[in-house]
Amino acid sequence: MASGAKSDTKTETKAATVRKKGKKTMTHRDIIDAYMEYVLEHEEEPTSIYKFCKRIGIEEKNFYDHFGSFESLKKGIWNTLFDITMETSEKSEEYYRFSNREKLLTFFYAYFEMLTLNRSYILFTLKHQERRLTRLEQLSGLRKRIKDFAAGLIEDDNDQKTLRIRKKPVALFSEGAWVQFLFLLRFWLDDDSKGFEKTDVAIEKSVNTVFDVFDNTPLDSILDLGKFLWKEKIA
Repeated sequence: MASGAKSDTKTETKAATVRKKGKKTMTHRDIIDAYMEYVLEHEEEPTSIYKFCKRIGIEEKNFYDHFGSFESLKKGIWNTLFDITMETSEKSEEYYRFSNREKLLTFFYAYFEMLTLNRSYILFTLKHQERRLTRLEQLSGLRKRIKDFAAGLIEDDNDQKTLRIRKKPVALFSEGAWVQFLFLLRFWLDDDSKGFEKTDVAIEKSVNTVFDVFDNTPLDSILDLGKFLWKEKIA
């Protein structure tokens, strides 16, 4: 009886090996690239994980090792762009000599460069979603990352201050950084300027405004940002 069980197990293992023959294994980022390529080529999302995996030549298990659903994959795209942005920034020795203001500027510049490299996909996935970005599930992971990043900047800045009254409210600043990102995202989605140079200007003015507000010298920066946005609105 035991011998028969071993034989059955061997047969099942052999059959599984045959079924998997020719299948490749993809990493987290490989699957993301394949998904984005699929969406852009077909101008629609895959109808099922099974069909998507068959299309790109992997086992469903390979997909589920990294994502639980297409929704988690879409969330993972925004998170991965964030991770790549931070990995690239932190490879530079100069980055560690930047002020917190410069680090936030660097992040926004670099992240929107990443978005620009993938603009066709971003435009597709956010189509008809501009008005409900704050409630968009696929941005929830990015929201946490940006808030944690901003909180870290302010906590570091607060550690250097001896007077409690001069310390900045971490929760308020981190939430402000997220709201700022959403504003910039909406701006970038509508930006038709050469090289998205207007978005670059919006990033500079908005980051300077946020830091000036928390440094209690907001007037000039707020007026400067207001004039820029008004000019864009009536242009």
